[in-house]
Order: sequence, then C-alpha cells, then structure tokens
Amino acid sequence: NLCISRKPLSWSARAAAEAEAVASISCSGHGRAFLDGLIENGKPVCECNACYGGPDCSQLLPNCVADADSGDPLFLEPFWMKNSGRSTVVIPGWHRMSYDYSDNSYISQELEKNIRKLHAITKNAVTDGRNIVFGAGATQLLNAAIYALSMNMSSPRSRCRKAFLSEFFEAKQFQFHGDASLLRNGTSKTTENVIEFVASPNNPDGNLKKAVLEGPSVKTIHDYAYYWPHYTAIPAPADEDLMIFTMSKLTGHAGSRFRDKNVYENMLQYKSLADSGTSKDTQLRALKLIKVVLENGGRGIYNFAYKTMRGRWTKLNHVLSLSKRFKLQEIPSSFCNYSRTVRGASPAYAWLKCEREEDSNCSAVLRAAKIIGREGSLFESDDRYVRLSLLRSQDDFDLLLRRLNDLISKEKGAQTM
Repeated sequence: NLCISRKPLSWSARAAAEAEAVASISCSGHGRAFLDGLIENGKPVCECNACYGGPDCSQLLPNCVADADSGDPLFLEPFWMKNSGRSTVVIPGWHRMSYDYSDNSYISQELEKNIRKLHAITKNAVTDGRNIVFGAGATQLLNAAIYALSMNMSSPRSRCRKAFLSEFFEAKQFQFHGDASLLRNGTSKTTENVIEFVASPNNPDGNLKKAVLEGPSVKTIHDYAYYWPHYTAIPAPADEDLMIFTMSKLTGHAGSRFRDKNVYENMLQYKSLADSGTSKDTQLRALKLIKVVLENGGRGIYNFAYKTMRGRWTKLNHVLSLSKRFKLQEIPSSFCNYSRTVRGASPAYAWLKCEREEDSNCSAVLRAAKIIGREGSLFESDDRYVRLSLLRSQDDFDLLLRRLNDLISKEKGAQTM
C-alpha cells in the first residue's frame, strides 16, 4: 500500500495547480483544454470536438461530416474525467532518465505485475509462465513478432485479414498474401513458411476468430486488441503461443502488448534495436491507469464501457432497422466469463452493407450523405461494405445517427421513426 503524506505539497504544487487550472477551463462539453495545447493571451485554448467551433466550442458547425472512420476510443473520456484524481500522475523532470531499469530490463516490474493481474481479473488471457513485452503501438510489436518468428524462416509469407498490414509488411523479407484461407486448398495443413495473423474479435465485423492454418512451418500471431469486455463477451481466457493486447482499446490511451515466451528474447532484441525500450513516462502512466482499472475487480470501467458500447449498438440497430437499403452484421448474444452473464453484442465497429444492386460503392453512398466510413476493399471485402466506427466521442456518434436518419428518411418505402 502507498502511504500518502499529509504534509503540504512542495515541488509538485505548481504542477498540480497548472493541471487544475487547465482542467477548469470550460469548453461547453464539446472540447477540452490541455496542458500541452496552444496558448493565446497566456491561457490554453479549447480544442473542439469535430463539428464544433468558437472560443468555447459552443458553436455547432453547419453541414458537418460525420467521421466514423477512425478507431480512436474517445468514448472512454467521460470515465477518465470522472476518475481524474485517481488517474492523474505527476512526472518530475528527473524521473527514470536511464534507458533501462535497475534490473537491466525494459519493463517496470510493477507494471508487469499489474498487467498479469489485469488479465487474471478480466479472464481474457493466461499469463502464468509467460513473458511480457511492452511496446508503443500494434505496428511496432507486430513487426517485432514477425522479426522474432522469422529468424529461422526463409522468405515467410504473411497471411491475415487486416488490410493495413499489407503495405507495412510488403518488403523483401516478407510477402503479404492476404486471407489465410486462400492457402488451405481443401486442408488446413501447409508446408510453406507462413506467419498467420488472427484478429479476434475480428476487425471489422466483431466476430471471434481462430487460426485456419496448421503445419510445422506455420507460426501464428493472435491479435486480441478488442478482446476486452467492452467489445465482446469473453468465452474463455486466450491461451496461445503469441498474443498481442492493447492499452488503447482497454483504457482509450496508447499502449501495451503481451506475448508468450518462445520468441521473447528475439522480440526484446528487436525492441532494443528499434527504440531502446518504451518510454518510462509511458510505462508510469500505463501503470497508473491499470491500477484504476483494477479497482473493484474492473467493474468500474468495464460496466461503463459495456453500457456505452451496448447502448450505441442498440441505437444504431434501431435506426437501420427502418431501412431496406442497409444491413448490419449479426452478432449473437453469448456467455461472458468475466461478467458471468449472457451479454448482448457491443462491437467496436458496424459492418454495414448496401443492399441495392446499384449501390456497388457503399462508401460513396455514405459520403454523399456526409458520412465518412472505411471502404470494404481495405479489408479485402467487397465495396458494398463499409466499416463505421462506434468508438469515437458522444458528439461524433450523435452526429452519425443524425446523418443516417436523414439518409434513411429519403428512402422510398422506409419506415418512419
């Protein structure tokens, strides 16, 4: 337990006062002022949410486009505003200036201990007997994992369903070949050197996935970025050789990843060459946030997040149920090992299909209605599909619903609200 002194603040008083002063700036609930934001007339200015403007973000901008493209999890901001005291950390200028910790590692022992505790209470991963690599983003750790797995491979192929990887991993060392199921040829076994990526829940449709390839030359990277109670029921703890989790989708902040022991040393080698370890400031902030998540068995953030995402999914389904032009993916209710209840769907993304024959480019249909989504072809699917993010701020989601309502109201034969 941490002993809190009752003595008056000394060197940290100024930092606390600055943080409180910025937090008290009113931005009408449609923006925020930040310590590192722009300064005008000696005062931080409001940074407004999309579609809002003015000095205090009170002006709704006309004809604004609903941005449902990015996976920025701003829906969690109200939780952290409510828990600002417990989640705030003061970082002095002299904090851990060395590249590594006193035990010559690149990860704080306390952070590692709390990451293990986090997965234990969430029941989404087995951590016993495993080693942990902490990184700065999915792309870095995915590349580190490929580096480690391919040490004894010659020209491995990369197979996955994640479109953004196709450009990043298309290099001399790797050949990106798209959907792993295309290698099966009627059987799951293959003799090729293959690294398969498995995203579960899948991005974009939110369904749980398993690896499709087997064989002595097949290695698998399991991306569990969305395997948290916010976005899916947790049927059982994940127990794979190499697993990647993310802080960004857990707390809404940039983050951490997690993996098994087999390629641990090679991943550390890659990390050491790439960045000499993740920032100590980042690790300290992550530790503070995880400790807040762990309070009351995680029920605070998990209940808030699930209620928010479930509510958004229900509202979106209701709006689109009035349409004969658009269709959403179906995700059945299922038992969650964390909550010990049967839970309805609460996905991070809507996977929307345009049903009309003439709507071959669904993204263009939505853009004409002032809605930006992500084209289906970016996920190796048909452009009749569009991914819509449900993760952004409440302002963003409310505008998305308004734009969809306007679009559906113009349909011939559509039901009325």
